[in-house]
Amino acid sequence: MAPDEDPTPSPAPAVRTLTEAKALAALANPFRARVLDALKVDGPSTTSALARRTGQAVGSASHHLKVLHEAGLVEDAPELAKDRRERVWRLVTAGLRWSRQEFADDPSALAAAEAAEALDLQRQMERTRAWLASSGSAPEWDATAFATQHWMRLSPAELSRFAEELQELLARWGRDTRPDDDVEREPVLFFARAFPAQP
Repeated sequence: MAPDEDPTPSPAPAVRTLTEAKALAALANPFRARVLDALKVDGPSTTSALARRTGQAVGSASHHLKVLHEAGLVEDAPELAKDRRERVWRLVTAGLRWSRQEFADDPSALAAAEAAEALDLQRQMERTRAWLASSGSAPEWDATAFATQHWMRLSPAELSRFAEELQELLARWGRDTRPDDDVEREPVLFFARAFPAQP
């Protein structure tokens, strides 16, 4: 084993490329997106815990979990339940990706992909605005939170390689394998976009 290799297996495969309209349509809902985020941040969880975490009624959270399950995005984890009555849910994969290009021949799938991407962007902007509005409330984070923007000249193949390297870096930092050192850690959202543009 290489010295920098992580001996702890990830709880789910790293990233799944979505190719089904059903999965994309399931993502294009703000409550379902929040449920997926909560499972990513908190790990496997019960329906009632997810309802509390995302500010929904239990019945609503249950419905959204059913849709996510039917789309193959979450799965039941009976081995984690305390008893037969409890139902625990977990992510099928740790991350998701999709490309609108894959759905160019299917208008309904393309519309679902565009809606899911638009919702992602909207939620990223809302979270950014909320963070900026709370400036000064957490000085220890104000000193380290950052935004970055870079102009690069790249070919499509180079941009693809850049994305792969960035995903590898994020996967390494995203693994929950740091020692139990009594350091208080908070969920941190990182997002970036890269696309052809002109100044």
